[in-house]
Formats: sequence, C-alpha cells, structure tokens
Amino acid sequence: MQEELIRTEELNKSFGKKEVLKKINLSISKGEIFALMGPSGAGKTTLLRILNLLETPSEGRIFFKGVQLRSHENINLRRCMSLIFQTPGIFNTSVFNNVAYGLEIRGVDTKTIAEKVKNALSIVGLEDKEMERARTLSGGEAQRMAFARAIVYDPEILLLDEPTSNLDPANVAKIEDIIMKIRRVRPTTIVIATHNIPQVKRIAERAGIMLDGELIEVNNKEEIFTSPEDPRVSAFLNGDMVY
Repeated sequence: MQEELIRTEELNKSFGKKEVLKKINLSISKGEIFALMGPSGAGKTTLLRILNLLETPSEGRIFFKGVQLRSHENINLRRCMSLIFQTPGIFNTSVFNNVAYGLEIRGVDTKTIAEKVKNALSIVGLEDKEMERARTLSGGEAQRMAFARAIVYDPEILLLDEPTSNLDPANVAKIEDIIMKIRRVRPTTIVIATHNIPQVKRIAERAGIMLDGELIEVNNKEEIFTSPEDPRVSAFLNGDMVY
C-alpha cells in the first residue's frame, strides 16, 4: 500500500457568496501522478492553490504526512512544493538566472546552484539554452524552463495547472515526456489539473473528476474510463454534458 502524502477532509472554499469547492475529501499517495479532471470552472485551480498554501480553505482540514496543517503560513512546507501555471512568469534575464532564482533565495551556494541548474535544464532538454535571454524562448521552451525552475530544488510535490493547454501537439508531447522523466528520476508526487482526457490516459495513475466544485469520483484511471460509478462522469468523458 502506498504511503499517503496529502489528505483533505470536508474542504470547502467560498469567494463571497460563491461556493467554489464543496466538501472535498481526497487522498494523494506519495510518488503517484494524480489527475484532477473537469471542465473549466469546476474548481481544479482553486484546489491546487489551496494545496500549495496560496489560498486558505473556508472550512475543512488538510493533512501533510498525517499531520494536520494548523497554519497556511508554513513557509517550510510551501518550499516542499512547486506550482506551474498555464502561462509561466518569466524574469527578464537569462534562462540560467530564471532557473537559479529559487535556489538563490534559499541561500544555496554558487557551486551547488550551478550543478542543480545544469541538471534541471538537462531533464527538460534546455541544457544548451542556459545563457540565452529567457524572453526569447518559444512558448514550448518557456514552459519547459518553468518545469526546470520548479524541480531545481527537488520539491516533494509538483502541482501542474493545465501545463499544456497553450501548446501545440509537439510541445504537449515534450512536456508529457518531461513529466514522466521527472517521475522516473525523482520521488516527486505530481498532481495535474487538466480537461485533456487523452493526456490523463497517457500519464496519470489515478484520477478524480470535479464538477461544479464537487469531487464526484476518484479511482484508478482504468476504472474511471471503463466503468465509472457516477453517470455524470460518463457524460463528461463522452462529451454529453453542456456547461
């Protein structure tokens, strides 16, 4: 049985009168690739932001390695995680400096920074771009740089918010290869929010379906796609639901 890394219990989130998340009960195991699926507006990004401690839940509990989080200002825990958005923020400097930034603010020594940046760029296939200006990169290259920046300090958890939604098929394939490579070479737990059903089939091990702020079903991907328990899951996967 896999070790549980993250668990949420009865997690709710509201913005004013709008209820965005409703009683989210979710367990994520150490080292797995877990996909949060659902249409735009289902609450996937909000849940990722709460897991990354960027948002505070309105109600409910979050556990990390079995210990309940009492404060969402836990900087040490936040440093165990990386969150990659659809469109990466890029500093107007070199690729090397962009990737090195997270290590520099942690006070890592220069030699170690150079080694870790080189390794991270190698994983994403940008080892020949380290001295180029980051803002001259193509969209696909910029997203790969974002992955290097996210993994350079060896996070335990990598949270991905629609990381390939703005990319062409060739770059989607490259990013998926990077995700699988990270999984092979590092003990990283990966949670990806996406509405890309074929992508989930290719890279995830388990999946959860979100609709209207609710997590309506969680299962391994084979069961989700072949014999879902909730008829709404079948409707979503078959494209029968109109949002």
